[in-house]
Amino acid sequence: MLTQDLLNHSIPQLGLQDNVGKAKQLINDFKLTHLPVVSGKQFLGLISEEDLLDIEEDKIKIDKVREFFQLAFIQDDLHFLEAVNFCNRMECNTVPVLNKQNEYLGIITATQLLKTMSDFNGTSEPGGLIVMETERVHFSISEISRIVESNDCTMLQLNTSTDNTSGIIRITIRVNRTDIHSLISTFERFEYQIICHFGEKQSDDKTDSNYKNLIRYLNV
Repeated sequence: MLTQDLLNHSIPQLGLQDNVGKAKQLINDFKLTHLPVVSGKQFLGLISEEDLLDIEEDKIKIDKVREFFQLAFIQDDLHFLEAVNFCNRMECNTVPVLNKQNEYLGIITATQLLKTMSDFNGTSEPGGLIVMETERVHFSISEISRIVESNDCTMLQLNTSTDNTSGIIRITIRVNRTDIHSLISTFERFEYQIICHFGEKQSDDKTDSNYKNLIRYLNV
């Protein structure tokens, strides 16, 4: 899915003749970290909630605070994951989108990105989730696929992240079955370290333990 498919045209934009007070109100009403400043079709930049709150005089025109504008945006023909990267890099929940003529088209919100990410990862589909680790030199997608298929499962998603210090690679996979006990056992026989897993029904204590392990992993 491309960025142009996720535009939200209900998010307001600021003009140069709007004042700081209006910008603060919009930021508050729409729960935004940044607002776009636009003149006609020209994108002038983003202005952040933090910078607006530093301006004490609400009647000052936006035109007079151009030093706070951040000329950051993405193009309309990029994959939506580029918008996710933009949010992370800019620490914002609004992503301005421009076309090849550098005309402002609209905003993508973090909420829309989260929904799209959920659909992209297939989290609405039933299945099991396994988080495991192995040394980077031993990482093999073909081996993981073979293990999954040998347990009569289909791999729906695979994501990785690497600890640059230790060289350990963390692997998260989703499969199409909720009964993943035998799959986990096979991975363990192949010396993968299972961090946590979700799928088959477990006791409340085990579920709680696995949930805490997953949260700890996500916070690493």
